[in-house]
Amino acid sequence: MTTPVSNERDRRTGERDTRIDVLRALALLTIFVDHVPGTVFENWTYKNFGFSDAAEAFVLISGISVALAYGTKFKPGGRLLATLKMWRRAGVLYISHIVITMVVIALFCAAALFAHRPEMLTMINIEPLMKNTPQVLLGVVTLGHQLGYNNILPVYAALLLAAPAFVLFVSYRPVPALIVSGLLWLVAGIWQIAPPNYPEPGLWFLNPLSWQFLFNIGLAAMLHVKRGGRIPVNPWLLGAAGIYVIGAAIWVHSPLWGQITWFNLPVVIGGFDKTFLSLPRLLHILSVSYLIVALPAVSNFFRVRPDNPLAILGKRSLPVFIAGTLLAMAAQVLKLINPGGLAYDTLLIAAGIAMQLALALYLEWLAGLGPSRAKPVREEPARAPFGAHPLPARAGGY
Repeated sequence: MTTPVSNERDRRTGERDTRIDVLRALALLTIFVDHVPGTVFENWTYKNFGFSDAAEAFVLISGISVALAYGTKFKPGGRLLATLKMWRRAGVLYISHIVITMVVIALFCAAALFAHRPEMLTMINIEPLMKNTPQVLLGVVTLGHQLGYNNILPVYAALLLAAPAFVLFVSYRPVPALIVSGLLWLVAGIWQIAPPNYPEPGLWFLNPLSWQFLFNIGLAAMLHVKRGGRIPVNPWLLGAAGIYVIGAAIWVHSPLWGQITWFNLPVVIGGFDKTFLSLPRLLHILSVSYLIVALPAVSNFFRVRPDNPLAILGKRSLPVFIAGTLLAMAAQVLKLINPGGLAYDTLLIAAGIAMQLALALYLEWLAGLGPSRAKPVREEPARAPFGAHPLPARAGGY
């Protein structure tokens, strides 16, 4: 979710705006809770109050982060280096995904062996590996076979591979770039175009051809702001966003939520499909984001001191995400072996969150020991005046 940054003190001192870090941290922790299905706490996360979930927030923030980290570097003379850095980051994400996949498979195999629960090998898309090991291993390496609850890093890596082209196009022609990006989203959704699974039938759970639109919206918005622009406040848009968010919160708790699509429209327009990022989901995350941008009281709620644990957790996002995914999978195994109750759920979730916070704090402490002990965080300080700028009611857009 995009975050307004309009405080003059931040621009004078060059402080990192912690609101983006806090929102990223909340997205990561929400993903962790959602990836331990069956707990009481799963019923109270962001996905239960609208059409979108933490994955949309994560991808939108990722687009913003790319603009912060590489937007000013992607200029003549520096484009090659910036491109290589983005591709290196994509490689890190790919390796992280492969390592996570192997560890998760080992976790479920261990549970099947030592807890005498062979059904564990039929869950989260592990069963094909047991039946057709050579081909599925090839699928894992080529990202054609992804385990359940392990789909975010592949789409993020794919988006980073294409990010140099995104940044170049958006930097020079933001409106045409977003139009092309939107058309790609629409075409991919209508004709169901996505990277194929292998060796199993089907498509990637999160289609990068669809999710690139949300990524590019975040990228374009932050690049616009870094150049001195602002996200305008339009009373009509503000009202529409508020009504949409409230309506979505009601809708998901009604029988209407079970409908696949409406009025025989393509699912990408009238449905709620996550793979192709259906329009209702896209509009929901953009509406929530716009409310945060346009309402200073809301955005300032997320402003904290740099030493706040949530700000630190969001700052150390990749290692925390890796740890959170592994902890969620371990908690899934424990929950399947012993369903427990409220106290058990509380222990699992609280312990997982505490360990992620501890990891982030440790990494921050390690970085403070000196430049020789740890690398600096990749993202640049969020200094851009990402603030709401009141305009007449008829104004809108960029």
